[in-house]
Amino acid sequence: MSNETLDERGKLAKRLMPGGETPDPRFSLANERTFLSWIRTGLALQAGGVAVEAFGAFDTPYRQAVSILLLVFGMLVSGGAFVRWIGVERAIRAKRPLPVPLIAPLLGLTGAMGSVVIIVLVLVT
Repeated sequence: MSNETLDERGKLAKRLMPGGETPDPRFSLANERTFLSWIRTGLALQAGGVAVEAFGAFDTPYRQAVSILLLVFGMLVSGGAFVRWIGVERAIRAKRPLPVPLIAPLLGLTGAMGSVVIIVLVLVT
């Protein structure tokens, strides 16, 4: 498809995805599903932060810090999901290689650090 199709989508589409060609809808929909998966992960981290604080899984001064960390990491994953989605969509439209997923290492490190903190808190209390 040509850029004329993109122009018909409106100002927001032109601003977010300038140039390139409209890709096969399957690629855009796969990118959208991946975006939604990252959003679900971010929401799960945020729900975990709320649960730690609300249900008091452990009664230590660190409970609030763990809760805030989970909420912040959930926010970062959710924000990173949009950055990833737009980067992939632009790469697909420009027929460039896909960008490296920077939120994957963030999530992996967060999970590992969170596990260590929880293990220490369980052992200490």
